[in-house]
Amino acid sequence: MSRLKKSTWKWIIPFLIMIITLILFRMIFLLGYVPTESMEPTLKKDSYIVGVRIYSKLETGDIIIFHHDGKLLIKRIAAVKNEQIEHNGISVAVPENCYYVLGDNAGHSLDSRYWEEPFVREEDIVAKLIWP
Repeated sequence: MSRLKKSTWKWIIPFLIMIITLILFRMIFLLGYVPTESMEPTLKKDSYIVGVRIYSKLETGDIIIFHHDGKLLIKRIAAVKNEQIEHNGISVAVPENCYYVLGDNAGHSLDSRYWEEPFVREEDIVAKLIWP
């Protein structure tokens, strides 16, 4: 019986570690890849990132990962609710539960400046960048 217990633990422990890791990356962390230079020099093209899905208040300057037009994008928050921004030559206030985002590499970033609906809604945000 003792030999059977040792044999069982040899596969149960790695299985439990795998399940815990999957849960952590499905519910708490997000592992991502940066395919473009839109966030350089902060995030280099072809680099890997880690985001956290559970975060508190988002502020100007935070980097977020979010859904936009069926893709996951990563940009920096340039303005939060009620802040005034200049969009297409018009002064506009950022609506409640929305953010205005820009890439750090303005010359190579398709961001809020170019979108028909320039704001990222709170419910479209997947994670906040924590690394690098």
